[in-house]
Amino acid sequence: MGGAAEEALRREYVVGEEIGRGRFGTVRRCYAAATGEPFALKTTPKAALRADPLDLALAEQEPKVHHLASAASRHVVALHAAFVDADAVHLVLDLCAGGDLFALVSARGALPEPEAAELMAQLADALAGCHRRGVAHRDVKPDNLLFDAAAGGALRLGDFGSAAWFGDGRPMTGLVGTPYYVAPEVVAGREYTEKVDVWSAGVVLYMMLSGTVPFSGATAGEIFQAVLRGNLRFPPRAFAAVSPEAKDLLRRMLCRDVWRRLSAEQVLSHPWIVTRGGSVPGGRLV
Repeated sequence: MGGAAEEALRREYVVGEEIGRGRFGTVRRCYAAATGEPFALKTTPKAALRADPLDLALAEQEPKVHHLASAASRHVVALHAAFVDADAVHLVLDLCAGGDLFALVSARGALPEPEAAELMAQLADALAGCHRRGVAHRDVKPDNLLFDAAAGGALRLGDFGSAAWFGDGRPMTGLVGTPYYVAPEVVAGREYTEKVDVWSAGVVLYMMLSGTVPFSGATAGEIFQAVLRGNLRFPPRAFAAVSPEAKDLLRRMLCRDVWRRLSAEQVLSHPWIVTRGGSVPGGRLV
């Protein structure tokens, strides 16, 4: 660090300790110099990205796309400021200090249906809002679903480093995302729509209900082949106690036929979501 963007950043924020690290950058705690309010600071140096034009382009467009998404739903990690120059992209974000969904499922295993339904409702609300504003996340996975302890543990969709804007009606292309969660049309190299996020959210829901993923393999290539086959199964050992309504939603989200796959808005209207997995009808989002 040390460019003009960092100088401008440090005039407004006090940068603290590292709290996370990704494939290309780091996340640090930071504080508003004027008020002491805590935030998360995501820094992506551009030097490591120059060998891949797609990675560099995604990093450079992330502030604009995340800004659009920030206003889409209270279940999106908000972007508060962006500082960009030739050296790096610095994003000041909500500090979600309650951990992530991957850690929760890893520690507890399968979640009760009412809890899984409430979390899926919050994720679907985030995705529906993003899609209305022309933003596809393209890397929905438990690691990017954060709990905001300051907001009663509400779920927040974060990390828009792979996101794309489709608001001009053009289809999206490019192999982006994470093998276990990526949609088959992305793996196949075809043009695709924002419904790739619904597929990924379906994998997240499957994981919440069973503690495992529906499509697996020993290598990324094997996982991609399993995704392309799309052979959705509900092993009795993991799904014996899961309701038919939950399985119906999974089939509709993990549908290889994009036209038959639900939209995020339709997920919110599914009976299993409306009743919060069998809890009191009319439950509200956090």
